[in-house]
Amino acid sequence: MQWEVVIGLETHTQLKTNTKIFSGASTTYGAAPNTQACEVSIALPGVLPVLNKQAVECAIKFGLAIDAEIAQRSVFSRKNYFYPDLPKGYQISQFELPVVGKGKITIQVPAGKSTEAYEKVIHITRAHLEEDAGKSVHDAVDGMSGIDLNRAGTPLLEIVTEPDMRSAAEAVAYAKKLHELVQWIGICDGNMQEGSFRCDVNVSVRPKGTEKLGTRREIKNLNSFKFMQQAIEYETQWQIETLEDGGTIQQATVLFNPDTGETRAMRSKEEANDYRYFPDPDLLPLAVTEEDKSRVRAEMPELPQALQARFVGEYQLSAYDASTLTASKAVADYFVETVQAGADAKQSANWVMGAVSAKLNAEEKTIADSPVTATQLAALLKRIGDNTISNNAAKQVFEGMWAGEGTVDAIIEAKGLKQVSDTGAIEAIIKEVLTANQAMVDEYKSGKEKAFNALVGQCMKASKGKANPAQVNELLKNMLG
Repeated sequence: MQWEVVIGLETHTQLKTNTKIFSGASTTYGAAPNTQACEVSIALPGVLPVLNKQAVECAIKFGLAIDAEIAQRSVFSRKNYFYPDLPKGYQISQFELPVVGKGKITIQVPAGKSTEAYEKVIHITRAHLEEDAGKSVHDAVDGMSGIDLNRAGTPLLEIVTEPDMRSAAEAVAYAKKLHELVQWIGICDGNMQEGSFRCDVNVSVRPKGTEKLGTRREIKNLNSFKFMQQAIEYETQWQIETLEDGGTIQQATVLFNPDTGETRAMRSKEEANDYRYFPDPDLLPLAVTEEDKSRVRAEMPELPQALQARFVGEYQLSAYDASTLTASKAVADYFVETVQAGADAKQSANWVMGAVSAKLNAEEKTIADSPVTATQLAALLKRIGDNTISNNAAKQVFEGMWAGEGTVDAIIEAKGLKQVSDTGAIEAIIKEVLTANQAMVDEYKSGKEKAFNALVGQCMKASKGKANPAQVNELLKNMLG
């Protein structure tokens, strides 16, 4: 029997606000345990929540970015469950009436070994505001567990998809696209190690060609794209093998162990009615007006899809180059700054995607950490454009700039890389090469084109790589007749 995997994602995106969603306590990461747990965080009797306007604006930004329905009226509810890191005994969330409704995100799924890359639309069911819980800390004291409530009340936007994905590759492509988008519009820092972007993945399998969904198991708190890929692939295979062996799948919450590469059941999966949702009596319904949406829209950056179209139209870049450069807002900004500093657009794109990206990847840095600024890169590209240096020499200059050896012109001077463009000097070099390589000259004249390239190589060698290659080609052809 052939099986089909069905995948949906729930992503907890920590919003980039200075304070918590229902109080003025700080959201700064890394503070000593419980130093950011205010009266609201620890649920002292009589305290009342006050909604953070900045968190609402973040939710509106996301809704606009995915062309979603944004509710004029949404409601906060109490999601009741007992857990040590939830002092109130309930979490304030949104249930029946979320702030963001149906939307969509288009992803590009990379090619596998036996498949071609393709585009797919992933439908967003909803995105709702809620507060985070605290954190259980095990073995901080020998043999004991503690509770750190610094995260309690941190604002989250939980983004839920339809079960549209049919492979681990599609799920990872969606998660990466979402990760890029929330950073692009400035609502999340995207730091997965700090828990700012956490994915729960619902996985089920069904016989290929059938419509009925299988029983799902939810893999919790995946904070790495690599782990997501591994967890989905293991869980899919485990479910298929269980069914083929005559077993049944029980709905459950499972954890992924990166050390073993396996998932294991943690507890049976709750249904919505288990949480006894009811509207929070301490919070009025959230009202979002058209004026609110217009104001937020005016503050948003140009979205990736629009920027891609502009790069193609304004800079005559290929669709592939435009897509690559807009994978990150920081990279797109770096490219635009390079062009605005006077560099050729296509050449800038090639260098940003090539030499700059290669160095950043090798040193595990982001574009923000690049030792070569966009202005400095533009200065280098202009020296290629005005024939001061060759492309090969430019690579040496770039390495020097990366190492902090000085400005473009200073490195060119120090390394003696200035290109020779004087016609008389190049002609003299060519004459010497022709005299010393009569056999190659005879081969060329007898119709062997490869001999010409060999002669060009000899000329470049004789000039120690400093001769202008285009001039060498042109003058050599003239002198060979």
